Amino acid sequence: QLQASGGGLVQPGGSLRLSCKASGINFSLAAMNWYRQAPGKQRELVAVITSDRSTNYADSVKGRFSISRDNIRRTVTLQMNSLTPDDTAVYYCHVRWGRNYWGQGTLVTVSS
Repeated sequence: QLQASGGGLVQPGGSLRLSCKASGINFSLAAMNWYRQAPGKQRELVAVITSDRSTNYADSVKGRFSISRDNIRRTVTLQMNSLTPDDTAVYYCHVRWGRNYWGQGTLVTVSS
């Protein structure tokens, strides 16, 4: 299971940090992902962190977002800086461990 937290309302240019705690998987061996889905749009992959801590980002968030993991706390974090209204979306953590597991989604709203 994945339990996400940390969404909310932030002004343009602001920052938010999302966290996702995992259970029921061998977390240290799993690649962890963050997706987002904006209103009326398809879900898109935002950031990935592999078991060896390699990272990859969507072009739209490179240089602004940072993904990290804490294997002891079984948590993956998405630090989001310089947010714009285009970042408004429901953010989901995800892992594929035999099958797809999705967190419940956390809403991020960027608005003045």
